[in-house]
Amino acid sequence: MDAMVTAGGIPQPGEPLYEYTRGGYKALLDVAGKPMVQWALDALSEAKTVDRVVLVGLNEDSGLKCAKPLAFIPNHGDMLDNIRAGVVKVKELNPSAHHILAVSSDIPGIKPEMVDWVVNTAMETDHDVYYCVITRQVMEARYPGSNRSFIRLKDGEFCGGDINVIRAATVLGEDSMWQKIIASRKNALKQAALIGFDTLFLVVTHLIDVKSAEKLVSKRLHVKGRVIVSPYAEVGMDVDKPHQLEIMRADLARQQVG
Repeated sequence: MDAMVTAGGIPQPGEPLYEYTRGGYKALLDVAGKPMVQWALDALSEAKTVDRVVLVGLNEDSGLKCAKPLAFIPNHGDMLDNIRAGVVKVKELNPSAHHILAVSSDIPGIKPEMVDWVVNTAMETDHDVYYCVITRQVMEARYPGSNRSFIRLKDGEFCGGDINVIRAATVLGEDSMWQKIIASRKNALKQAALIGFDTLFLVVTHLIDVKSAEKLVSKRLHVKGRVIVSPYAEVGMDVDKPHQLEIMRADLARQQVG
C-alpha cells in the first residue's frame, strides 16, 4: 500500500507550539535528535506493507529521507486540501492504488510493526474509511500525563488515532461533507452533531457503543466506515502541545539509550 504523510502545519502566534516553532514547520521540530516527521518516515521505511511514500507540505531541501521511494509535494492549504493533494499524487504515481495509508507527521512514536498492523487489519475487509481509535486505558498506560481528549461511549473511552486508511475514490469525490469532517476533527461533540442530533444525544448520554457509532456514521455520511481499536497508543500520541512534545522527546531519547 502507498502512504501519504501530511506535514504542512505551521503553528501560528497564540497556538500552543508557536513558542517552539516561531514560524517554522511543526513537522521539523527536533525530537531526540531528529525532525519529528523523520521518526514517522523511519517507521514507514521499515514497514513491510508500505511501497512508496508521498510527503505533503515539505520539499527536498528539508533533508528528510525514506528507504521507500519518496515524493515531495508542496503545502496545499488546509488539511482536506493536503489530503486530496496527497491522494492525487499517489494515484499519479500508482494509478492502480485503491486504498491509501494516511499518516500524520506528528506521531514520532510509531514503529514499523504498528504500521503493518494497521494496514493488515484494515485490509481484512473492504471499506471506504478505516479510523483508528485508542482506549483511555491503553493510552494512559503507555503515556501517563499525556492529557489526550477522550470521548466516552457505552463500551469505553476512546481517542482518535493518526494513522488511518482511506479509499482514494472516497477522498477524490464530493468534498463538502469531508470539509466539515476535517473542520470538526478535534471536537467529538461537533462530529456527533454533524451526523445528527440523535447521535449527539446518544454520545452525550453514553448510550452508544463503538460498533453502533460506526454504523450510524457510515449511514449518515454515505460511506462504508470501519473503526479499528488499536492496541498501540503510539498511533494516537500526536504532538499538539508543549507537554506532549516533551513527553515524546524524553520517551524517544530513552529508547535510543536502551
